[in-house]
Amino acid sequence: MHIFAVANQKGGVGKTTTTVNLAAALAAKGQRTLLVDLDPQGNATMGSGIDKRELKASVYELLLQMVSLAQARVTSPSGKFDVLPANRELAGAEVELVDLAQREMRLRQVLAAHKDDYDFVLIDCPPSLSMLTLNGLCAAHGVIIPMQCEYYALEGLSDLVNTIKKVHANLNKDLKIIGLLRVMFDPRNTLSNHVSAQLEQHFGEKVFKTIVPRNVRLAEAPSYGIPGVIFDKAAKGAQAYLAFAEEMIERVNNWKE
Repeated sequence: MHIFAVANQKGGVGKTTTTVNLAAALAAKGQRTLLVDLDPQGNATMGSGIDKRELKASVYELLLQMVSLAQARVTSPSGKFDVLPANRELAGAEVELVDLAQREMRLRQVLAAHKDDYDFVLIDCPPSLSMLTLNGLCAAHGVIIPMQCEYYALEGLSDLVNTIKKVHANLNKDLKIIGLLRVMFDPRNTLSNHVSAQLEQHFGEKVFKTIVPRNVRLAEAPSYGIPGVIFDKAAKGAQAYLAFAEEMIERVNNWKE
């Protein structure tokens, strides 16, 4: 089982879009996939076609050990991947976890008990560095960083890299940056191309070959509760995420060899 946190401390960079579409694309390629929604906004839950207002159990109860993973998970109707869903209740977990033993290891412990159930686990982290994000980073083997190619994105990236280094040093020796994914990319924009070239220069192999373009169909999909790769498979954005899933599977297979 390979566990990846999708993280970026900057909001609105396509973390949830990436998590949902990568989960659906991996499932479409026959990979047993679990999406963990760690954001109290519950956007990944809704984008997977699960109504966050009607949950019988969620990640919140799971982290507080009130339910098991089997009781909390729901299958995405269209995406055919499993989801540990989230809603507003999860914001309360921040406060309640503070006094608990091994508070940042809660998710890791849950997933460790199910390591034979899935090929991929994708964790949608909230934009802030919170106890929830920390749980995601402590559970993960690596971090996928979705990035827009703009100036402010580079500023935020150095903060995130430092955070990952600290978690690696103190809490999770397995944690590393798997790669940077360029999203919402507009090739006509000179700055986008310039920042993209800078990323390749600095991070080399860590920059995924796949580039996800700006795409209206990807943006429309969540309102229907269907991942973009299923909503309109022919759209450029959907094609990019299907290619990204292939790239992820290839990377993981290369590690095994």
